[in-house]
Amino acid sequence: MKKQSKFIIAGTATAASLLLVGCTTLPSSAELDKLTMDVAKASFRDQGIAKTDRLVLDDANRECMVADASGKPIDEKVAKSIEAANMATIKWPAGGYYLGDWKQGERIAQNGRGLTWSDSAGSSNGGNCYNCHQISKEEISYGTLGPSLYNYGKIRGVKNPYAPESAAVVQYTWGKIYNSRAYNACSQMPRAGHKGILNEEQMKHIMALLLDPNSPVNK
Repeated sequence: MKKQSKFIIAGTATAASLLLVGCTTLPSSAELDKLTMDVAKASFRDQGIAKTDRLVLDDANRECMVADASGKPIDEKVAKSIEAANMATIKWPAGGYYLGDWKQGERIAQNGRGLTWSDSAGSSNGGNCYNCHQISKEEISYGTLGPSLYNYGKIRGVKNPYAPESAAVVQYTWGKIYNSRAYNACSQMPRAGHKGILNEEQMKHIMALLLDPNSPVNK
């Protein structure tokens, strides 16, 4: 897949150059965007669990990409519309049980495997959480793209995640993991539940890692 991405960049540049040769007018931004997408679609193929539907942009991807390219923040009304649409996708856990086993949650957070062409259908994905966050103080290798999650539940005053007073934090945490763009239209956090990266059981284990007072996260 990495080799294919190089072909996309090279192919896009070449195609754009060919368009400019002998032309009296430059192609529009929309025309270049379409050409880039055509090259991308032609350069990838379905293989194993990795499908080309990843190349299809939804409203959030499209609007946030345009805003990023322009160097301007996304329009507030558009952002609110994106957040509302993504909020509607969130599936809350069956029976209202949000927490699983934090020990399994730690293993999932450490695991970065999954969703590549070499993975078979039905295989379990990892959460890859440490790629962007600090979570436990024992882990010395973690990314800083996202905020530190160490003491996540403790800082938010969650002494008992099953208590009624903890409901707002628990539900927000679930929703953020399930579909981060429900709370931030242009969030770069993977939409773990919405995109099928993690199943409900795995999400419950990650929830326990973040919120269980016995988890090393909150020690």
